[in-house]
Amino acid sequence: MSVGLIGLLDDIAAIAKVAAASLDDVASQAAKAGAKAAGVVIDDTAVTPGYVIGFDAGRELPIVGRIAAGSLRNKLLILLPAALALSYFLPWAITPLLMFGGAYLCYEGVEKVLEAIMPHQAHQHEAQLGTVALNARTVEDEKIASAIKTDFILSAEIMAITLATLPAGSLWMQAVVLAVVGIGITVAVYGVVALIVKADDFGLALARNDGASAISGIGRALGRAIVRGMPVLLTILSVVGTAAMIWVGGGIILHGLEVYGPPAIGHAVHAAADAVAHALPQVAGVLKWVVEAAISGVLGLLVGAAAIPVIQYAVAPAWKLMKNVLPGRRQSA
Repeated sequence: MSVGLIGLLDDIAAIAKVAAASLDDVASQAAKAGAKAAGVVIDDTAVTPGYVIGFDAGRELPIVGRIAAGSLRNKLLILLPAALALSYFLPWAITPLLMFGGAYLCYEGVEKVLEAIMPHQAHQHEAQLGTVALNARTVEDEKIASAIKTDFILSAEIMAITLATLPAGSLWMQAVVLAVVGIGITVAVYGVVALIVKADDFGLALARNDGASAISGIGRALGRAIVRGMPVLLTILSVVGTAAMIWVGGGIILHGLEVYGPPAIGHAVHAAADAVAHALPQVAGVLKWVVEAAISGVLGLLVGAAAIPVIQYAVAPAWKLMKNVLPGRRQSA
């Protein structure tokens, strides 16, 4: 009896060791994938606050919560199973799909640039496109739908990068790592976004503290600095977010061209980056990244500019026609 109990305890200990090793494996792979996707995560964090600006303070956190919930649904219910299915059945289709997503990011980014430098022309363009949200009853619904749509592309890139960093192994391990990365990045991104959009309220509360102590005085000064600095921070985030959309989208397309296009494209980009890096070896890594990001940004601008007339004269009319036809079919039915 005692021998059987000892054997059972040994088996439990062995299972526990395997489980602990698996958890360590998941944690290390998730951390590595998160680091690889850092550029896209920064993009996501910088872009999202722009969708909340202009709403009543009481609606800011609910809007962030709705976008975060949509992002989580995107990652766990759509992108995770799609990524696993594509990697198993159609691995060759992942890169072309990402390139289409990258082209959309470039289009969104260039559209924001157009809005900043030529607002009148940008408003005409938006009027021709019409609303992008299905059954959107309010401006808030449209903003949230647009944010979730942009997040879908960014989340797809995050999940694809994660999948690419995982070693060949069991499907369940890949699924767990993808889920951990998806949940972790969503919590981190939208936690930071929530802090950003409520920072001015926190600063205002500090500035209104009428205590007579030195600490209260420091708090009031800090609060006034936060209130005055938040518009500047939001402007910087808007610029960074727009630039990141163009840079990330261009980088996705550039990577796809390296895979499917002539090898000279990738060689030329890396050669240019290496040449600049050799000039200042002390900061070679930073310079190499800057050059590659700049080339990706230029490509993103070109792709986004080319996409605007395509969306305006082909995609938008087809979308409007589909919206007009579908209600007619439902009525006739």
